[in-house]
Amino acid sequence: MPLGNGRLGMTPDGGLTNEKIVLNDITLWSGSEQDANNYEAHKSLPAIRKLILEGKNDEAQALVNRDFVCKGPGSGGAQWGKYQTLGALDIHYDHKGGDAVIATPEDYKRELSLDSAIAGCSYTLNQVKYKREYFCSFDDDVNIIKISADKPGMINCRISISRPEKFAVKTEGGQLQMSGQLDNGTDGKGMQYLARVIVKLKEGNLSSDQNSLIVKDADELIIYVSAATDFRGFAFKEKTQQSLSSAIKKSYETQKNRHVVNFSKLFNRLSIDLGSGEAEERPTDSRLAAFYEHSESDPGMAALFFQYGRYLSISSTRVGLLPPNLQGLWAKEINTPWNGDYHLDVNVQMNHWPVEVTNLSELNLPLADLVKGLVKPGERTAKAYYNAEGWIAHVITNVWGFTEPGESASWGAANAGSGWLCNNLWEHYAFSMDRKYLKEIYPVLKGSALFYKSAQVKDPKTGWMLTSPSVSPENTFYLPSGKTASISMGPTIDNQIIRELFNNVITASTILGIDAEFRKELENRLKLVPPAGVISKDGRIREWIEDYKETDPRHRHISHLYGLYPASLITPTRTPALAGAARKTLEVRGDDGPSWTIAYKLLFWARLQDGNRAFKLFKELLKPTLRLDINYGAGGGVYPNMLSAGPPFQIDGNFGATAGLAEMLIQSHDGFIDLLPALPDAWKAYGNVKGLKARGNFTVNMNWKDGRITGYRISSTTAKKVKVKVNGEIREIISEKS
Repeated sequence: MPLGNGRLGMTPDGGLTNEKIVLNDITLWSGSEQDANNYEAHKSLPAIRKLILEGKNDEAQALVNRDFVCKGPGSGGAQWGKYQTLGALDIHYDHKGGDAVIATPEDYKRELSLDSAIAGCSYTLNQVKYKREYFCSFDDDVNIIKISADKPGMINCRISISRPEKFAVKTEGGQLQMSGQLDNGTDGKGMQYLARVIVKLKEGNLSSDQNSLIVKDADELIIYVSAATDFRGFAFKEKTQQSLSSAIKKSYETQKNRHVVNFSKLFNRLSIDLGSGEAEERPTDSRLAAFYEHSESDPGMAALFFQYGRYLSISSTRVGLLPPNLQGLWAKEINTPWNGDYHLDVNVQMNHWPVEVTNLSELNLPLADLVKGLVKPGERTAKAYYNAEGWIAHVITNVWGFTEPGESASWGAANAGSGWLCNNLWEHYAFSMDRKYLKEIYPVLKGSALFYKSAQVKDPKTGWMLTSPSVSPENTFYLPSGKTASISMGPTIDNQIIRELFNNVITASTILGIDAEFRKELENRLKLVPPAGVISKDGRIREWIEDYKETDPRHRHISHLYGLYPASLITPTRTPALAGAARKTLEVRGDDGPSWTIAYKLLFWARLQDGNRAFKLFKELLKPTLRLDINYGAGGGVYPNMLSAGPPFQIDGNFGATAGLAEMLIQSHDGFIDLLPALPDAWKAYGNVKGLKARGNFTVNMNWKDGRITGYRISSTTAKKVKVKVNGEIREIISEKS
């Protein structure tokens, strides 16, 4: 059961005699800042571009692999680092009555309350009812576990803490401590961390040995865990003690109530009801299995998964800290899959797609802060590789500000990362209309636009200005010779990102009343940027500037539909031909893939306003699985706790699906607010949603019956005109003042 308060994470497994509670801190990273730029790379740029123009992409790729990648091992190196588990709290329970009885507990139950962010575990053993409660406090920023029994003196346990490497444990003054220092990839003296554990007993006795706290004959036990790192110079030793001292002074009920109040301020902004059924009484694992077979009988599952995604967003990031990584904050390993880092060719962006529309706007700000930190290193990378102005980030980054290309041309040379991040930054403005925020991010947007403008080259065949070299993320094509390559010029995603970014910078400079000359330069350059999409001979949207044949028609990335989502360059209303080509592109790609891919396809079909096809993808996403192997092809699904399976666990599937479900209910990218644009048959009977957000900082409530809106309310901080599409009719109204 994943718990978190945006900084600390806790995942209890509910073990009966031995319980393992995985602990996390969103800031715990190995590695360190590095400069892996090849400052000679730009000298190879003319030769690379010449080979691409000559159709010798494979030879160009060989040059890119030699000169146009990062220095050193890149993401495979110790200096790159990894997001790592903090460790685990292990509780060994000594239930009176003997192990033979322990094998058959009665009424065993585990639960997670999404609206209070509290997990529970209860069972009866030897006529004693035991109860555990867990939460990561949104009050004093500590993890809290309460263990109780309905008979006195029945709590007996040993509490210890550990991690797989680089740790030391001691007990001091009744406090259990674990400390250590991670590898920075240079001298070994990387990030430091400290975890402190103290307990509060009702009756009973507390003792300790060298590395454990021992509780005997207690009526009730409360465990407090405080942890922190020295990330960004944080005074972790002092702060961990202060947090514990503050928490232990309060009664458990006070701490719990304050936690719920603070969490609810975010969670309760939005409510959703899509109908109910008998399936809601089932345990989640059997409910998931039933939903996959008979989804029509459980309309409430979509509402549950939607709110679970919002819960995970609130729990895995916090203003002033870091955005959720590939695992959110719930990593259980030292060697976290894909380093638990930030992938910039869809994944970190997908993690943030639901936050604006689901009324959690401020949770976009940690990503904005991360992107601001990429500007300076990105300027060095732009000069080193492209001799260009502005800043660039490629495919992967970490908390240390890595912007260099990856270590392999086939994926590492993608230009899309920085421009795609700017879409997330812009969306926060589009939804919030926060002019002060726009002023803050304008230099970031301008710097990215400056890079693309500076780095584009002219295609002699079309006259278009294109990126070169670049790749369509992680995909490969056949050359006429039969050879394969990834390196090309002007892949469709780059052209779409540049078109969107230039337009956003033009809009921002107009709103802010600055940079008129640069605005004019972008307006002129836009005339030479390729259109949002070019339709190939087979009716699909081309992925590359040439009509190459892809080596894998069902490839997990569908980057050339960026213009459909998250951008709004392709819509059924304004560009029906491109929307039709996007539909055919999706048909050829198929419906399977890792969970994040399925979630992205769900979003595409929602934007194409095909609710039933989007719902089919949602059903595929919720396919039960226990697979843990690293998967790049078909697969996907969710684990019994509804965390998304790549496999292995990768949280973007949860977040992407949440955004997709919202997109089925409301869209606001096409010049008006569209209510129920992609309503599937499964939700037509009845529905009620309060608190969705639309661009322009509108809050939307609505209810429907038999597929038709029966009531709606649109409000904003000031009453203003807005266009709304209701039951197929576009009308202009004045929003209510909220």
